[in-house]
Amino acid sequence: MAYDHGIYITEQATSLIAPIEGTAGLQVILGTAPVNLAEDPYSCTNKPMLCYSYKEAVGNVGYSDDFEKYTLCQSIDACFRVFNIAPIILINVLDPKKHKKTLPETDCTVMESIATLTETGVLLDSVTVKTEAETLLEGKDYILAFNDAGFVTITLLRSHAADTSVKVSGTAIDPEAVTYTDIIGGVDINTGSETGMEVIRQIYPLLGMTPGLLLAPGWSHNANVAAALQAKCEKINGVYTCGCVLDIDSGEDGAKKYTDVKTVKERSGINSVHAYAVWPKCMVGSKTYYMSALAAACTAYTDAANEDVPSLSPSNKSLKITAAVLEDGAEVILDQEQANTVNSFGVATAWNQNGFRLWGNNTAAYPATTDPKDRWFACRRFFSWWGNTFILTYFQKVDDPMSSRLIESIVDSENIRGNSFAARGYCAAARIAYLPEENPETDIINGKMRFHIFLSPFTPAETIIGVLEFDVDALTESLRGGIE
Repeated sequence: MAYDHGIYITEQATSLIAPIEGTAGLQVILGTAPVNLAEDPYSCTNKPMLCYSYKEAVGNVGYSDDFEKYTLCQSIDACFRVFNIAPIILINVLDPKKHKKTLPETDCTVMESIATLTETGVLLDSVTVKTEAETLLEGKDYILAFNDAGFVTITLLRSHAADTSVKVSGTAIDPEAVTYTDIIGGVDINTGSETGMEVIRQIYPLLGMTPGLLLAPGWSHNANVAAALQAKCEKINGVYTCGCVLDIDSGEDGAKKYTDVKTVKERSGINSVHAYAVWPKCMVGSKTYYMSALAAACTAYTDAANEDVPSLSPSNKSLKITAAVLEDGAEVILDQEQANTVNSFGVATAWNQNGFRLWGNNTAAYPATTDPKDRWFACRRFFSWWGNTFILTYFQKVDDPMSSRLIESIVDSENIRGNSFAARGYCAAARIAYLPEENPETDIINGKMRFHIFLSPFTPAETIIGVLEFDVDALTESLRGGIE
């Protein structure tokens, strides 16, 4: 044994644990994209694509203003051009190997050595170019590229510069071949490969991030998709929880009047405490979006402006739109009373109060559920976020000795964090306790310990009332003052 003489130090693990926080409003968006325009069209299907900028999103999955065919693009536009919020995760389900169609051979006129194939969705590697005399070779006889409209341009090289027309054929992606079953997805029993919503499971293992909001604009008004999205909000990777934003159908069989919203919502099975239902669709200039794309972007933007804490409701925040419309383009003009009626169904909407605002605080579980943690969208998200953060922060403590030191470490760290959030006004209180009555000996000997977390997020001030009363005394006193 060494003989110690002098002064020494040792180090001990920090007793207070810094939280590891997931992005509160991280949007996970499922849909279709013009992958033929992507940097690698064949490697962006059924994969979680993390995007921090418009350029990155376009590079990953392509972009088109045709939001009906390419539903992911409305969220790309809403997040990066309308709200300027990042990051987002895109899950494209359009498979260029599966969802494709053969294009007939087309005669294209050559002008100044350039011919244009006026078809969208063309896969460049499938294009064949011929003249009357021969089949041309790419790189030797011509060069292919996309123009701003998404059409293929064929630039003839010097040896064929005098040609006046070419015959062009190939293969194009077919977004109309994608169905709601592709959005829901599944697991291949032979290969184990995952598609659609099953890819959500990969987000944390691959990216180290937890979903905040799930959405599928252009698809979630389908009852099957809505049911699957609501189910996916719970037990992600077996432990995490998030919310989802769902559209109420405003098409031919949907809610064409505000009074129809309740019936369509119930018929669609939209009733989860984790769901935020919205109606109708929206326009920004000439572009039409499903409201879920804009409401989710607005929610994420509200979180980001609040230091990434989901304690604020997105209701009464600017939606940055120019009109609310039905599926057929007919404008929806609501006043406050009508918008409130939609809210009473557990559905948020948009109404113009010197600029369009997102209007509605309730989750889709309302009015069947009145528990404040499950009724209010902001409260429900705060609970889910706090739970996810607790898991991420203290996972490093799993398998440590179950001792009083472990209990003190978690209780002290979490209470300091909770007091900090309360002091900054994010909640009324947040505290944790280790209660002996909730930890029986049978659990302790089986390696299980339970902590009780008390959360008090602020409920939204949904109704503010000013009471007006005629002050007779003041009037009498005023008149008396004029008599001398």
